[in-house]
Amino acid sequence: RDPETLARVWAKPGTPELMHRIGGIEKDYDSGHISYDADNHQKMTNVRRAKIDNIAHDIPLQEVSQGTEGGKLAVVGWGSTYGSIHQAVKKARKDGLDVSHIHIRHIWPLPRNLEALLNSYDKVIVAEMNVGQLNTLLRSQYLLDSVLLSKVSGQPFKIAEIHKAIVENLGDLK
Repeated sequence: RDPETLARVWAKPGTPELMHRIGGIEKDYDSGHISYDADNHQKMTNVRRAKIDNIAHDIPLQEVSQGTEGGKLAVVGWGSTYGSIHQAVKKARKDGLDVSHIHIRHIWPLPRNLEALLNSYDKVIVAEMNVGQLNTLLRSQYLLDSVLLSKVSGQPFKIAEIHKAIVENLGDLK
């Protein structure tokens, strides 16, 4: 196995005794042959988890989309919430409010620096066009005491909706 990627070496097509098996049945860690061994299954489960975890080394560090690293408040979003969050934070910053925008592009694994970045704010709002799956993920991974701003009406966030949440949550910090 490649020590960095944990991938098994692939056999060149036609190489005798080096058949590559694909499919959903568990394979032996060393040979790649089908295996029903419980210890091997645990080892292979751990390998698959490590492969996913190692992807985090190839994901760029999370940057602040607008504002500063650290401060009173961050509004976090992903996907289609970008425009509304961006404009609401832009307006709030123009009004002199200490707020930043963080837009996540990589959901799993999460960027390596995301926990420290989120913890550099006094409060975090997670704005989502669903029932809060990202908020739940961030809370479970980082024990983050975030505030959910959720909308599932089929219409995008209005800038005023996010701006109102910014003002209300900054007011709670005083």
